[in-house]
Amino acid sequence: MVRVGLTPERLTRAGAELADEVGFEQVTVSALARRFDVKVASLYSHLKNSQDLRTRIALFALEELADRVSAALAGRAGKDALAAFADAYRDYAREHPGRYDAARLRLDPETAAASAGVRHARMTRAILRGYDLAEPDQTHAVRMLGSVFHGYVSLELAGGFSHTAVDPRESWSWVVDSLDMMLRNRAAPTVAP
Repeated sequence: MVRVGLTPERLTRAGAELADEVGFEQVTVSALARRFDVKVASLYSHLKNSQDLRTRIALFALEELADRVSAALAGRAGKDALAAFADAYRDYAREHPGRYDAARLRLDPETAAASAGVRHARMTRAILRGYDLAEPDQTHAVRMLGSVFHGYVSLELAGGFSHTAVDPRESWSWVVDSLDMMLRNRAAPTVAP
């Protein structure tokens, strides 16, 4: 018998909340069943297994993060867009560390192609168009931004910046300013008439 009120969507959202509380690696169907005070078997009418749950949480987090970044970018260009983009990622990771980890789950190619991950890539490239980068520099820049933002956020969440008196927000601004300068300097040269 299916428990009234349990749906894949409700379980996914509860799994995302659980990920923020205990860490994405700790989210399983068993842990979710305990949260709802139901038997594990009752969840299998909504979920295939723990991997299915983890994939659903990843897709949920990617969509939620893409919506947040999209809203932050509205009406912005250049350095303002870069800063809004970076801040949206950092804020999301700080507010939802488990979901942020979930968004990094490796998805199979078909699932990834249908996910909001595609929106993330498009938004990144839209920002970079403002810097007039030609290929392959644009692809290099997409990878660099992702690496820098993820690396900074991961170190910050792990307490890696708590050993100095310099506020991590100050360093974050310095990083974003430096990325902006570097991207402007890498722009395709204009040809004189």
